[in-house]
Amino acid sequence: MEKVFTSFLLTSLLLHYVMANLAMTKTNITTDQLALLSLKSQIISDPSHFLDENWSPAVSVCHWVGVTCGSRHQRVNSLNLSNMALMGKIRRDIGNFTFLVSLDLGSNNFHGNFPQEMAHLGRLKFLDLSSNSFRGEIPSWFGF
Repeated sequence: MEKVFTSFLLTSLLLHYVMANLAMTKTNITTDQLALLSLKSQIISDPSHFLDENWSPAVSVCHWVGVTCGSRHQRVNSLNLSNMALMGKIRRDIGNFTFLVSLDLGSNNFHGNFPQEMAHLGRLKFLDLSSNSFRGEIPSWFGF
């Protein structure tokens, strides 16, 4: 009887652990999806309709144009929207991509200031914001 109870207890704990991890992954990818949709909402010009036609909440963000997810955590680790002639601003939500390693927004028409929240991108190894219309000085926190 004791073995049955121990087995039941271990199975219950394992199931709880798996369900908690699935819930955490869902929440995290939802955070990434919301940040991407927020970025999309600030794009006032998408002449080739890359985002209009491909960024849909009905499809996993890992299958969106310009988005790559890591195989381990299934989180956005690369965002490459370079050379798409996009025009708009970068919102504060950009700091929510906690697994982002590569960000390439080069050769577009993004404008405005750099959001302070970009300092939260602690895993970022590659950044290209060239050939855009940002204004102001490069912030001191940008040295990471």
